[in-house]
Amino acid sequence: MSTLQLSAAEIEAIERATIAAVSPDVAEEIDGWLLPFTSGTVKRAKSAVPLHRDAVEAATLDRIEDRYDSHQAAPALRLADAPCFDSLRAELERRHYVADSPTCVQIASVRRMRQVAGPGAALADVDGAPDGAWSALFLGEGFDPVDGAHRVRMLSRAEGTLYASVRENGRTLAAGAMAFGHGWASVHGMRTDQAQRGRGLAGRVLAGLAQAASERGFERVFLQVDAGNQAARSLYRRAGFETHWKYSYWLRQQWP
Repeated sequence: MSTLQLSAAEIEAIERATIAAVSPDVAEEIDGWLLPFTSGTVKRAKSAVPLHRDAVEAATLDRIEDRYDSHQAAPALRLADAPCFDSLRAELERRHYVADSPTCVQIASVRRMRQVAGPGAALADVDGAPDGAWSALFLGEGFDPVDGAHRVRMLSRAEGTLYASVRENGRTLAAGAMAFGHGWASVHGMRTDQAQRGRGLAGRVLAGLAQAASERGFERVFLQVDAGNQAARSLYRRAGFETHWKYSYWLRQQWP
């Protein structure tokens, strides 16, 4: 974990930017929580998240559950592994929620991220809209096509998002996206063709996105990565990213 502390305003900005980047169908606010609602597989787009680091009363959880029930959606929370939420986690376990998919929230400087491709490496192309080849990579061999289709749909409709591609012979071999909002740039949807891994293509994607962020005056960038994805975490470490907190998704189990 990074020793650099973020302010309450910075944490809130990151959480708001995260939801905006995955463009849920609807988002509501209750008691300092942001509640996105959508269909599909993207958990960030359908999990309630606190905009603070304060203790949470059981009554707030009641209201969150009521709102998800009213949308005919399964209640889910994206909860940081912070001590202030200890009592909430105990209450979630009492209500038969289970924690899943531990994820790291990581931050870097745009300048450091720009350097990851190495001197002389060609940057990824960065476009204002995704093309067919960019989208096709998410549906390619080795990726879940249903999840890929949902991610393409959500990233494609997020306002102001940029789309990076490393292209060879008419094919996109590596791709990613960058959103801008609430004072932050953020990286999403990193993908590399499985047969092309180990060539530094993902670094070129990051460097291209960093260049675009720098040109727009952004100094800091965040991303979120599966805690168990060691290959991705190694790449992001080389790009200067440090973990500032971890979170898990808490999902309510169905009981008779």
